[in-house]
Amino acid sequence: MYPETFRYTKEHEWVLVEGDLGTIGITFHAQKELGDIVYVDLPKIGTVVEQGKSIGSVESVKAVSDIYSPVSGEVTETNELLATVPEKLNEDPHGEAWLVKIRLSHPGEVESLMNAADYQAYAGD
Repeated sequence: MYPETFRYTKEHEWVLVEGDLGTIGITFHAQKELGDIVYVDLPKIGTVVEQGKSIGSVESVKAVSDIYSPVSGEVTETNELLATVPEKLNEDPHGEAWLVKIRLSHPGEVESLMNAADYQAYAGD
């Protein structure tokens, strides 16, 4: 259920690191807990983010939840699809519905994140 190439946070975000870029999203578990997602607030391109700090929010019919960055760096891209189709997060949270791409400033931070098996055990899925 959880891609082996991703690393995961206890706040239910994931990051896929390719070179010095990290693609960030929320996990299947997170979208399931949130329910129907109706709005996504993402940072602007060029924003510098810190590991563990809020970078935006996801709003569902139940609640608004902060999104925390699994890594530090600079936002290089945001997923514009989510501005018009936020429910895509419910349909494909580990694929087409990624949130932002970040140029990593501290690549070693990834080592502190959970692998897929550890995250699955943590999330209880």
